[in-house]
Amino acid sequence: MKQGEEISKVAPHVDVKGRRLLIIRLSAMGDVAMTIPVLSALTHDYPNLKITVLTKNFFAPMFAQFKNVEVFEADVKGRHKGVFGLYTLYQDLRARHIDAVADLHNVLRSKVLKRYFRFGGIPFFQIDKGRADKKGLTASKNKIFTPLKTTHQRYVDVFSALGFPVDLSKAVPLSKEELSENTVELIGSNTKKWLGIAPFAAFEGKMYPLRLMEEVIRKLDDTEKYAIFLFGGGKEEEKKLEALATHFTSCINVSGKLSFPEELALISNLDGMLSMDSGNGHLAAMYGIPVITLWGITHPFAGFYPFGQDADNALLANREKFPLIPTSVYGNKMPKGYETAMQTILPGDVFEKVEAVLNR
Repeated sequence: MKQGEEISKVAPHVDVKGRRLLIIRLSAMGDVAMTIPVLSALTHDYPNLKITVLTKNFFAPMFAQFKNVEVFEADVKGRHKGVFGLYTLYQDLRARHIDAVADLHNVLRSKVLKRYFRFGGIPFFQIDKGRADKKGLTASKNKIFTPLKTTHQRYVDVFSALGFPVDLSKAVPLSKEELSENTVELIGSNTKKWLGIAPFAAFEGKMYPLRLMEEVIRKLDDTEKYAIFLFGGGKEEEKKLEALATHFTSCINVSGKLSFPEELALISNLDGMLSMDSGNGHLAAMYGIPVITLWGITHPFAGFYPFGQDADNALLANREKFPLIPTSVYGNKMPKGYETAMQTILPGDVFEKVEAVLNR
């Protein structure tokens, strides 16, 4: 049976009282963040459902506001390493009396877990990633340039297959969180509008050149209307952001200075976020923060647009000059000559979009 056929079979309606559902979504951060609006709608429709999310412990703060959701860490480098470790993981999860499994990742580890759970008689459904459609969208020849099903809807389809239809219109943003003393000490207090900027991405083709981002920040800084917080991760990004922040009075680099929960709390208090096609845009969308996204060799048609955001908030590279866009789903394929695609998004246009969104 093909995966797409399997997932289309909706289980009969079940009494969810006391039911325990396991959700598998191990990485990456943006994909994990995209589960949040779906969980919001799911827990609204099924308030008695008890949910365990199998993911990295680092991501646990994203789920803290859900009353009936717990995070279980997959220790893939220790206790749960390898095939035998995955059987141990299965036993650890079975001890939590799991009734059904929603696999929102569909990778080798979860495929192994599927065998164990199904052998144990536990319903197990996996996401249909739509690989054939994505292959057509990213093809260099005979490209089929059309919007695909969103990742959020693909998540919903898995729950529907398990007998838990979800209405995404019921999703509500996470609540604004209180800033820590450490955060307040770092950023101070002011009455300006707060803008987050996350200028990095996993692949070069998805990242707006820093020299152009610096032009954007200079224009924003000149208005004296905004407090700008720079987000990133890793030592190299921290160094670059620190150097960037020193050039502007309105800029503060928060990378490496706040814990992940503190960063989430700060994001929840922003008036807007300027992000690449990357995780920080999805983190802001969890809280209903307006997100302006910049797209290079990827495209919103692949289904990874931040939840609930106005389509006009996306600024795209010029497809007339670079017709192969999107060249890949994740931005990891850079055709020769496409290195400058992101530069077709002009700093002035980014500045005007930020102004329009933050001053509506």
